[in-house]
Amino acid sequence: MSQDPELKVYVKPGCPWCIQVVSWLERSGYHFRTLDVYAEPALYEEMRRLSGQGKAPTVVHGDLVLADCGVEELVPFLKEHGIEP
Repeated sequence: MSQDPELKVYVKPGCPWCIQVVSWLERSGYHFRTLDVYAEPALYEEMRRLSGQGKAPTVVHGDLVLADCGVEELVPFLKEHGIEP
């Protein structure tokens, strides 16, 4: 059983970059948890604490954080850190 950290994506409903990132991750076969920061204010505060900012999407994998990203930043981030589906 893998001990890899969970891949989490903090999103805001209706955010076009959030929709693109989630869609790309799904199409690419990644297992991840989508966290709606509007539905749960505590998740917004968690995202701000982890990333130092309030923009979404923010992707977290263990201690690694990619804040305010699009697919064009996400793909190299995943490759650089060896995060695979």
